Amino acid sequence: MAINQYQPDYAVPPGWVLEERLDAQGISQAEFARRCGRSPKLISEIISGKASLEPATALLFEKVLDVDARLWLGIEADYRLHHARKAEAVEATKSAAWSKKFPVEELVKRGILQKPKSKEETVCGLLSFFGVGSFKAWQMKYRLANVAYRHSPSFESDNIALATWLRLGELDSEQRDCADYNETRFKQALQEIRGLTREKVEKGLPDARQLCNRSGVALALIKPLPKTALSGAAWWLSPRKAIIQLSARYKTDDHLWFSLFHEAAHILLHSKKNVFIDGTKQGEITDRESEADEWAANKLVPKREWARFVANGPCEKEAVCAFAAAQGIAPGIVVGRLQHEGHLPWSQLNELKVRLKWTKMAF
Repeated sequence: MAINQYQPDYAVPPGWVLEERLDAQGISQAEFARRCGRSPKLISEIISGKASLEPATALLFEKVLDVDARLWLGIEADYRLHHARKAEAVEATKSAAWSKKFPVEELVKRGILQKPKSKEETVCGLLSFFGVGSFKAWQMKYRLANVAYRHSPSFESDNIALATWLRLGELDSEQRDCADYNETRFKQALQEIRGLTREKVEKGLPDARQLCNRSGVALALIKPLPKTALSGAAWWLSPRKAIIQLSARYKTDDHLWFSLFHEAAHILLHSKKNVFIDGTKQGEITDRESEADEWAANKLVPKREWARFVANGPCEKEAVCAFAAAQGIAPGIVVGRLQHEGHLPWSQLNELKVRLKWTKMAF
């Protein structure tokens, strides 16, 4: 996202260059107007910068003064762009309060934005990051989406930070070369990913990403931002491409893999029009989150197999490892589910979970 561009803080109108040229050749403005077939008033306004230099007029200048029309038009374009940037900077100051709500320092730290030198640069940098042209355009794009960002009171995420985190996932996904979405291939991919949970995360996760990409689902792992208390999200970037975005919030393999399957459930079971954020506890959304939880749990461990396992009594380490091996999944996933359902204290068998650590935005 960081772009190096030379942007001078000044620009001259083509009229200044024209005036110098006329003086050098001893041609009066009135005489020049007659030679060009244009009114003296127009020439005067071009020289003062009040009137724009049109292509047809630039061609006349080329013939009379033997200066390429492209040069005249280039000077004109630079001058108008300079004034447009000045006007934009003035408008940007009105959005300075809005820009303060964003985790700009974190985006700079991650190399997403250049360190802004002014309030105006901050606003313009954020607008470029979100791919919108103005503060009003940003509001229009994200106003309706905010409804889907509501979280439970226990784990409140800041809407601005959440929108930023989702945008990071969107940008990451846009760079992924994905096939068109195919439900059958995606279901097959999930079955293979289930087995990848037994691999080291640094191998299993890239392999899972490739499998998802081939089925039309971009899998993005984005480090959480401050004030984002969530584990994942799922939505459709286009009718042919879905996104599953994970934060690895709890930094354990069991939670990471469960989150992936939870978000996959949203892709397979629910509307393409919604943005699904985990942890939401609002009305109808609650039912869909519960449905996704149940689907993910049963996909990782079939319901009948799980019932038989927990009915056997105490969950010793050896029994957990043997059951996980028989199911072809990571033992940490079994431990996490036992703890979540109350069959095992949260303090026990955590050594079977793999602890994750971020290194340069990845594991």
